[in-house]
Amino acid sequence: MTALSSPVRESARHVLARCRELVQPDLRTAVGRLHPWVAEMAAYSFGWCEVGGAPAAAPGGKGVRQALAVLGAEAAGADGRAGVPAAVAVELVHAFSLLHDDIMDGDTTRRRRPAVWHAYGTGPAVLAGDALFALAVDTLAAAPEGPGAVRLLSAALADLVRGQADDLLFAARPWTGPERVTAREYEAMAEGKTGALLGCAAALGAALGGAPRDTVAALDRAGRHLGVAFQLVDDVLGIWGDPAVTGKPVGGDLRERKKTYPVLAALGSPAARRLPALLGSAEHAEEATALIEAAGGRTAALCEARVHTAAARELLTTAPLAAGAAAELTGLLDLLVDRVR
Repeated sequence: MTALSSPVRESARHVLARCRELVQPDLRTAVGRLHPWVAEMAAYSFGWCEVGGAPAAAPGGKGVRQALAVLGAEAAGADGRAGVPAAVAVELVHAFSLLHDDIMDGDTTRRRRPAVWHAYGTGPAVLAGDALFALAVDTLAAAPEGPGAVRLLSAALADLVRGQADDLLFAARPWTGPERVTAREYEAMAEGKTGALLGCAAALGAALGGAPRDTVAALDRAGRHLGVAFQLVDDVLGIWGDPAVTGKPVGGDLRERKKTYPVLAALGSPAARRLPALLGSAEHAEEATALIEAAGGRTAALCEARVHTAAARELLTTAPLAAGAAAELTGLLDLLVDRVR
């Protein structure tokens, strides 16, 4: 991937910070409407408190989805505040999905802290996730154009669930043979699991900002392409990323036998004949990593990420968007996929 210049990177980070500052008060107010115990778990998931409720300033997420919602409204020519209900709703849904994902995957940590289910218990974490989902729907329903906005969110959630279901089912499928997971299947899964909510965020912001239907649809498609590109880069980092940056051990995805794009692409090469026997073994993780790279898995993933990045950029360029917001959306797109050195 081509490295971003420092000014471009800093500009995109400023956009994220600006949107977080705009959305955070409403997000905290929304969480405060929950049952106190559930609100504590939600606050813990956002990094606002420790177990027990003591204030904290733990690392939270980047705030990508809320930024897309705010920028979606601005791209429609509206004030960014018009997109805040959408930003709050998608941030709540994202938090809900992470709580449940960690349970399904058995992940005990999230952002270098114990995952909510590990800190509070599985049942409470499921309850907190359900509460966040219900709160997201209620937040959107109370917004202008609420019914239409809820329908957009519902469609994205249906795709997210399909993507998550496919991801879970992939684990039981073989590495090779007619039942293997194909690269095309993987990309469809990534679009649902990761891209659907990113596209929904931008589309919801634009819809609440008064954009016409075609513009809303273009932003949804751009966000979906962004989601696939983001997931492909994440797959590369899951194998070759710096643990100090990613918070994951080197080769962690290989030891967990995750069917990520670099592995699937490499398996199609004659150079990777020995790869299936090495996958999942901590003892052979380094050898498997080298073999995946030699078989072109890393290169294939990054090339495909560039394809989806270009498709997203084309949509942002051709849609009738306010110039400033369109430029900020493009900068955000570049920041999110420019993580591989």
